Amino acid sequence: MPAPSKELLDPSQALAHLQTYPRSDGLSVQELMDSNVHGGLTYNDFLMLPGKIDFPASVVTTDTRITRNVVLKTPFLSSPMDTVTETEMAISLALLGGIGVIHHNQSPSSQAAMVRAVKRHENGFITDPVVLSPNHNTADVLDIKARLGFCGIPITDTGSLGGKLVGIVTSRDVQFESPSTPLHEVMTTTQLVTAPQGVTLNEANIILRSSKKGKLPIVDAQGRLTSLLARSDLLKNQNYPLASKNPESKQLYAAAAVGTRPNDRERLQLLVEAGLDIVVLDSSQGNSVFQVDMIHWIKETFPKLEVIAGNYGLRVGMGSGSICITQEVMAVGRPQATAVYAVAEFANKFGVPVIADGGVGNVGHIVKALALGASAVMMGGLLAGTSEAPGEYFYHDGKRVKAYRGMGSLEAMEAGKPGIPAKVNGRPGSTKHAPQPTSAPHENAATTRYFSEAAAIKVAQGVSGDVQDKGSVKRFYRICMWGCNTVCRISE
Repeated sequence: MPAPSKELLDPSQALAHLQTYPRSDGLSVQELMDSNVHGGLTYNDFLMLPGKIDFPASVVTTDTRITRNVVLKTPFLSSPMDTVTETEMAISLALLGGIGVIHHNQSPSSQAAMVRAVKRHENGFITDPVVLSPNHNTADVLDIKARLGFCGIPITDTGSLGGKLVGIVTSRDVQFESPSTPLHEVMTTTQLVTAPQGVTLNEANIILRSSKKGKLPIVDAQGRLTSLLARSDLLKNQNYPLASKNPESKQLYAAAAVGTRPNDRERLQLLVEAGLDIVVLDSSQGNSVFQVDMIHWIKETFPKLEVIAGNYGLRVGMGSGSICITQEVMAVGRPQATAVYAVAEFANKFGVPVIADGGVGNVGHIVKALALGASAVMMGGLLAGTSEAPGEYFYHDGKRVKAYRGMGSLEAMEAGKPGIPAKVNGRPGSTKHAPQPTSAPHENAATTRYFSEAAAIKVAQGVSGDVQDKGSVKRFYRICMWGCNTVCRISE
């Protein structure tokens, strides 16, 4: 123990004396991220110093922009990987305040169906409801329930929006009926509760709440159906106050990935028709003429579509994910912390949000990415293994797991080929752990992403494995939020 000074200072002057020190402890972010001195850094290469706590974690605000026009309540996105994000993950993250980016390693029609399911899941006024005619049968209602998850369907004389409302069909109406029974024999036609066109959302919610009905058709002066409101959406509004919604339609935001090849333009057309809000350009290298050309085409063709790639929102990360081996195999990339800081420092001068994609292994990494200038983080491995991730659980070495693979893995490159079975159960210890079911044969997103669709020999830039069961993403998400709020409170 060092000997005390001959003259002790007045303790009441401790803070003032601290100000006389030539510099504070630690490094500024500019000093830390000086590549000439420290080279490139990953999230594990530094710590954030704790600061004075003068507010509770509950007041931390996590609102953020992922594009210039899209604001989320939480800074989390799921990666467009075929073992991470399909319909269930996209819906769950949007309800919780984030965004799930639906992968494109599937047929365009399958991806569009997933986008459509997200948009229909929760709405304000449903402006394009599913409508049937009296001549449809109960089999049509059961098919809609199986595909879209609901069966409270308005019936019009024409079988389409704009027709005169003549009834409504619910699950109780068709529960014990033959599939061939015409709807005009089972639909409810009396005591229909409706609201007039022009009613406000708040007024319509009051009518729906007081009527105790499941659906509220909105009709014009001639009794023609113009839109619909669902009671289930009222409950979701109460349970998920942070939900990511389009402020105009009140529908959940839907995001999906596409590549930069010619066929992706046709794919994007289908996605936009399905209601897509945000497109993420998914490519192994963003700094390419293919991506630049695609951005120009998208903004000319779909000027209102939000784009994450160019000057509308930037996604940063190359080879830094837990199942990506691009940096090792190809010797190309940049440590993720340095990459995020360098891009964000430049992009923020132009008001362009940055999304840190890859290398996020825990809550601390999330906060470090945000502290370095990212507006949000994109996660793959952290969300893989949850019940909302695609695929079935199976047991490996006594643990309940789900498959997880990089989009540069050989297994991902095989998806969608004719003759490849939907599921292949590998032997214990192999890397082929129950690959995911695929849609009909389609252009493979993994090979086009690395410009190797015509190559006779495929070079893996990702690996396959499994991830232990993490339970529901809803529970896991709340843990991430609590952790982020707490770290933001104790760090400088």
